[in-house]
Amino acid sequence: MKTNKRRILAVLLVLAMVFSFAACGGADEPATKEGPAEIQGTIILATTTSTKDSGLLDFILPEFTYNTGWEVDVISVGSGEAMAMGENGDADVLLVHSPKDEVAFVENGHADADGRFDVMYNDFVLVGPSTDPSGILTAANADAVAAFTKIFNDQSTFISRGDQSGTHKKELSIWAKAALTPAGDWYVEAASGMGAVITMADEKLAYTLADRATWLNVGEDTDLQIVCEKDPSGIFNNQYGVICVNSEKNELINAVGAKEFQNWIISAETQKLIGTYGIEEFGAPLFTPNAK
Repeated sequence: MKTNKRRILAVLLVLAMVFSFAACGGADEPATKEGPAEIQGTIILATTTSTKDSGLLDFILPEFTYNTGWEVDVISVGSGEAMAMGENGDADVLLVHSPKDEVAFVENGHADADGRFDVMYNDFVLVGPSTDPSGILTAANADAVAAFTKIFNDQSTFISRGDQSGTHKKELSIWAKAALTPAGDWYVEAASGMGAVITMADEKLAYTLADRATWLNVGEDTDLQIVCEKDPSGIFNNQYGVICVNSEKNELINAVGAKEFQNWIISAETQKLIGTYGIEEFGAPLFTPNAK
């Protein structure tokens, strides 16, 4: 009996040691990857059409939902309309590209206490028919003001966003820099998003101003070409910012989800993700992350 008891005790001791070693070994092994976060609810993101038409949001938002549990209801409009939604309390967070207007939005009390943060930038390009009726490629392919002036003087068809978007504001600033006021049958105000305007310009053999990301994503299906780009003055620069809407505007504003989105999109991990978008398909990123 004593021998059996000793054997049983010995077996139990061995088993205890095995479990102990297994537990210690497990501590050194990589943790099992966690699954998606539990869905918490929805945030309303008001953003410019370029972030959607470029394909960027489809690329990054699934990661946000997976990691945080917040689903995103995207409302894609011009930057001006997106900020109007913020002023009215009809959106939780904004991702837009009209820096001067964004600064005014914050200064007028429409943002939360943290204000606006840079997210990324790309640039604008002037695109036009393969025939280039105003001869911009040979005369003004790196001078935005000269290119717009040639279009104005020739009255070549030009499609304007005409929607108070960031792209529209940039276009108007270039006309103003050239001391010109476009008007007439040749100047068409589309009041449409970037992708639709590029398609319209293709159909009408017209010029238009586009953000490079949307152009790369949509332009290959057209007969248009870039006729003016990379103006050394920096006039084609295109900066994007993220702003949480002041939650005092509306009791339904999802301030928690909005803040998680803002923190997420300027985080090092998401900035790296944004910087990879477009490399596989176009050989270069469509946006350059620059959150500070």
